[in-house]
Amino acid sequence: MNKNSTMRIVCPECGNDTDFFEVADGVIITTRYVQNDDCSFSQDGDESQILGDIKFYCAECNADLSYSHQRFLAMLF
Repeated sequence: MNKNSTMRIVCPECGNDTDFFEVADGVIITTRYVQNDDCSFSQDGDESQILGDIKFYCAECNADLSYSHQRFLAMLF
């Protein structure tokens, strides 16, 4: 087993090691917009506040991988 394979998050249910998703409870999203001269709008920024739990899942079989969420966050660039 090489060093990269020990660092990867791998779903123990299906073996997926590429596709994942997060689900956050109690989220407030504030998006700021600027109206342009032609009356269209452009996004000027956004802010998110997560007030509840965050779960981490395998995108292939939907297995709960929340125990790996901290490692995911550490590797998010």
